[in-house]
Amino acid sequence: METPDWVSLTDEQLLERRISSLGLKLEGAGIEPLIKQLYDELAAKGLTFQPPVHIGDEWFVPVDLPSIFVPFFLVHNRLRGLERSMMLEVEGETPEWFMKLIRHETAHAYAHAYQLHRKKKWQRIFGKTSREGTPMTYRPRPFSRSYVTHLEDWYAQSHPDEDFAETFAVWLTPNLDWRKEYTGWRALRKLEYVDELMRSLAGKPPTHMPNYRAADYNGLNVKLKTYYARKRKMYADTYPDFYDVDLRQLFTAQPGPGRIYASSYLRRSRRRLLNAVSQWTNEKKFRVNKLLSRLIERADQLDLHVLNDDPQQDFRVTSYITTLVMNYLHTGKFKRTK
Repeated sequence: METPDWVSLTDEQLLERRISSLGLKLEGAGIEPLIKQLYDELAAKGLTFQPPVHIGDEWFVPVDLPSIFVPFFLVHNRLRGLERSMMLEVEGETPEWFMKLIRHETAHAYAHAYQLHRKKKWQRIFGKTSREGTPMTYRPRPFSRSYVTHLEDWYAQSHPDEDFAETFAVWLTPNLDWRKEYTGWRALRKLEYVDELMRSLAGKPPTHMPNYRAADYNGLNVKLKTYYARKRKMYADTYPDFYDVDLRQLFTAQPGPGRIYASSYLRRSRRRLLNAVSQWTNEKKFRVNKLLSRLIERADQLDLHVLNDDPQQDFRVTSYITTLVMNYLHTGKFKRTK
């Protein structure tokens, strides 16, 4: 395959290109075998409908359209690198992560293709849906057994459509004994209903397949710099205020030998702290990084110091930032990510 001319551009030069001008194709891309894997998983369940997959600006299925759009940056390694540079992580980067996301989106495609949300039993099991779609904020119950756990942020609890999609994704996952996994959960009833429902669709063609042009939905007719300006703004949410007293309790050392500025310590440990907090909270790295930036700035303003070789410092700071993030998450201000 011929190497595109934009691969050798700097980030600054590449950001000036329109995404639609990059000539991206799924054919020959590294994710193409994963799409085939999805179709094989559906076939193994007796399902013959293979939702069309297109390149888009994010993971989504358009309203009332049984087609899946996957983010453009997953199509080429150069674009994955740019995404990581701009957002600190690449959603769907690993095969395992990709498959979790595309199984979820497949459920939405099936719901549209077979108009599943109109079924009375579907509504009794998952609740009545609406055109309003998934809300921007919701209050999850992290320990609820009424919902499966699949994607981060207890996403099944955000909307009936997402509850179905998450349940379908768990049901479709190969080599997962969901009956055993969810024994004693109320969510098992949902899984059994999905199993019953999909068995009834085995071998049947879709009943709702409107004509469309993928270009009308993909959102790619923008420059990369515009795309990332919008995306970074969306993820740069305001966290709850943190108090100076917290920072003064964290960084108690007086200036002198063996001490360094707390802001210097935070800058030096930034990557390590970022990875740890993101791992424990499932929060977007971009958001956690914004919070770290604010903490560094405030520690500078307060002229705080820390021991240069305190072995417990990472633990204390990671615990504090994790608490800030989790407090934020549990205010109900969950940002929609799918």
